[in-house]
Amino acid sequence: MEYTRFGTTGMKVSQICLGCMSYGDPKGRWPWSLPEEDSRPFIKRALELGINFFDTADVYSNGASEEILGRALRDFATRDQVVVATKVHGMMGPGPNDGGLSRKHILSSIDASLKRLGMDYVDLYQIHRWDYETPIAETLEALNDVVRMGKARYIGASSMYAWQFTKALYTSDLHGWARFVSMQPHYNLVYREEEREMLPLCQDQGIAVIPWSPLGRGLLTGKRVKDGGETARARTDAFNQAAHRSRCRSLDRTARR
Repeated sequence: MEYTRFGTTGMKVSQICLGCMSYGDPKGRWPWSLPEEDSRPFIKRALELGINFFDTADVYSNGASEEILGRALRDFATRDQVVVATKVHGMMGPGPNDGGLSRKHILSSIDASLKRLGMDYVDLYQIHRWDYETPIAETLEALNDVVRMGKARYIGASSMYAWQFTKALYTSDLHGWARFVSMQPHYNLVYREEEREMLPLCQDQGIAVIPWSPLGRGLLTGKRVKDGGETARARTDAFNQAAHRSRCRSLDRTARR
């Protein structure tokens, strides 16, 4: 396994990160999730191959992914030898403050994630999406406090527009707060929009990049060449169109605000 510096930080991570979205409770909100007994062999094998970087989120199977990952790492690894990342933003309950990036939700969520993981800290705490209802300064100050309290070593972001990420970096620099050290964008060989602005921005600012869906939901594995008569090209076009519609909906929502 090869290791690399995580952006401009001094932390070293394996060049392959094991994403844990598919590990959870199949009886919950995601029926395709692997139960714990089927998930643990993947985590154990990753460690045996030298992978030290594991990424999860509180919303993955409503917290079950964090619980499974935490128990497996306690059984198979030493805490200080692994890099653990999780995320905050998604709805974790029915209440009006059970989601988003308010100070209230962030400070509650980091404690809940640490409890599920069975850890005192995470190495990387990421905002899962941009929150259009919370001032970015409120979010960043809360994340800065999470770092200062020792509950996270670094902070990162995921899936937003380059202008939003730039605004966040500028705001942190302006106040002397902890700065985002990573970006987790939707990026693969069939969806390359991030090459236009986000990736050059990350390169300029020394930001680590952790692409999600690197295999295009399995399309790039070569195992989905035909399905009901559809060609691989047709499925690729449909994938790109769906991604484009999703971004357009986000843009329309921004314009209305």
